Amino acid sequence: MDKFPLIRECMATDLITLSPDTEITHAMVTLLEAKISGAPVVDERGQLVGVLSKKDCLKAALNASYYQEWGGAVAEYMSKKVETLDGDLDVVQATEAFLASSYRRFPVLDDGVLIGQVSRCDILKALSEQWG
Repeated sequence: MDKFPLIRECMATDLITLSPDTEITHAMVTLLEAKISGAPVVDERGQLVGVLSKKDCLKAALNASYYQEWGGAVAEYMSKKVETLDGDLDVVQATEAFLASSYRRFPVLDDGVLIGQVSRCDILKALSEQWG
């Protein structure tokens, strides 16, 4: 059997990313307008430092409701512990990671630098091409 494709060959690379310093209200509008559930947060060197999800934005909104104070930086609300995959894993290894996790997508790193994102759909498509 042929070698399986690597994650880097089937992942999305045109990502919307946020900075840790981005104002939370701006970040929330970005997620809503792009119709995405979350975005990777990267520093000035492209290193992944977190992920901001709509759930994280809900925390900010709830905080604003309680304290009548809206705002803050993405860094205050983002999830800092992020599961990632390496771009050199193959699609079978990625499938195993998806089955062991509840996540629908993973940021993909190369030496700590964000190079893309892979979803369940990306992996399923790559695997189905192996069967055809």
